[in-house]
Amino acid sequence: MRTWGPLTAVCLGTFMLLLDVTIAVVALPDMAGALHASLSDLQWVMDGYALALAALLLGTGAAADILGRRRVHVVGVVVFAAASLVCGLAGGPATLVAARVVQGLGAAAMFATTLPIIGAVYQGRQRSVALGAFGAVSGGAAAIGPVLGGLLTEGPGWRWIFWVNLPVSVAAVWLTLRHVPESRGPKERRIDWAGTAAFAAFAGAATYGVIRAGERGWGDRGAVVFFLAAVVALVCFVVVERRCAHPMLDLGLLRRPAFVGVMVGAFAFNAAAFGVLPYTSLWLQTLLGMSPVHAGLVFLSLSGASMVVAIIGGKLLHGVPARITVGGGLLLVGVGACCQAVLGAGSTWTALIPGLLLAGVGVGLVSPGIAGAALAAVEPRRAGMAGGSLNTFRQLGYALGIAVFGTVVLSRMQETLPSGAAHALAGGGADGLRGRISRHALHTAFAHGLNSASVLAGCVAIGAGFLVLVLVRSPEAPIVEPTAPSKKAAPTPR
Repeated sequence: MRTWGPLTAVCLGTFMLLLDVTIAVVALPDMAGALHASLSDLQWVMDGYALALAALLLGTGAAADILGRRRVHVVGVVVFAAASLVCGLAGGPATLVAARVVQGLGAAAMFATTLPIIGAVYQGRQRSVALGAFGAVSGGAAAIGPVLGGLLTEGPGWRWIFWVNLPVSVAAVWLTLRHVPESRGPKERRIDWAGTAAFAAFAGAATYGVIRAGERGWGDRGAVVFFLAAVVALVCFVVVERRCAHPMLDLGLLRRPAFVGVMVGAFAFNAAAFGVLPYTSLWLQTLLGMSPVHAGLVFLSLSGASMVVAIIGGKLLHGVPARITVGGGLLLVGVGACCQAVLGAGSTWTALIPGLLLAGVGVGLVSPGIAGAALAAVEPRRAGMAGGSLNTFRQLGYALGIAVFGTVVLSRMQETLPSGAAHALAGGGADGLRGRISRHALHTAFAHGLNSASVLAGCVAIGAGFLVLVLVRSPEAPIVEPTAPSKKAAPTPR
């Protein structure tokens, strides 16, 4: 490699932003106790970050092409660090959720500029090496997140899962300013502000509607209003993208079955593989009494298996069509999720291991191949849009997965527990309920809710896996843009 400086700079930022997607999972019970947070508060701690990242990713990418990628990346790191500081100082759930949203804004600026910076700095074999290192860092962040979160939560406290970002951010800013040259995209590129706002409104309204429905029922007037608002925002997004000269998402790509299949697969992948884990963490710590470190080690069975499969599969499965690795991986994720739906009143953490391992194998197959599948589904000049869309759909799937599966857990628990007890238990308040409700009833209720959420997650992944197998075929001919007919007659072929 000519120099590791630019790669180290962007990988530090990527490591932080991906780490913060999962690092908070094992800290949720401690957050609930310290901040008196409800289940919906905990959902927003996870969703606020993922939604902001998903909604603003494409928009910040366009802004970076105009304003300068290095400049936007540095601003993103600074915003992320400042929000991390506020997260650690939060005295209540509202402050924490608001800071997590701002964290997501900074993460979107970092994530949107990482691959373009690598592409501008490195060429040929150096670019391949850099992309490989970037992929390893991305996988490592997902793997180490729950374990590091457990160590920090059990050690200095949950606030340090955010404060640990501060020294890393200082190093990332220094390396970026010192080693990363400025670069920009095509001069004609414009920022699709209207499309970005409409997509953010859709994602936020849909997620809030699901969480509110879990608290007050699907017939709640407020939930219905937010679902209608989400539909209106989605319609506005479609109208804006059809009329915009430089849309954040070219809707013409949706006429390509392969592109649709990859986006559906990306959405279902993050939802099914990771959307139930926050509630599994609550079950492990709130009811089984496990420490944050031990809970993180349980999740290591999934992340560890995925890393091993990704490393080995990268060599053994080279040349295998993406529809096989991605579609087959999703099927394994789905079967693994269903295998976790075996919990009962007397179950221990070991009941989860077979399903987590199987899901981890599926994750290891999907993660390396899905980016290539997205790029293969479009012509080269739309590669940036395809990559941004892929990451957007993945984060949106994670956010909506947490909301939907949390609603399922809560609604199933409410069938067996007294009114209000389900909210307290899911929010980490088991200690206050043990005097009024039997241990058997508490364990049965939570296990019942987790089983239902796991089965739904499995069905989502299996359905998406079959769609990928059907829709993602060999690369299609690129879409030919319509051009105005020439007034001069074309020459006759000789």
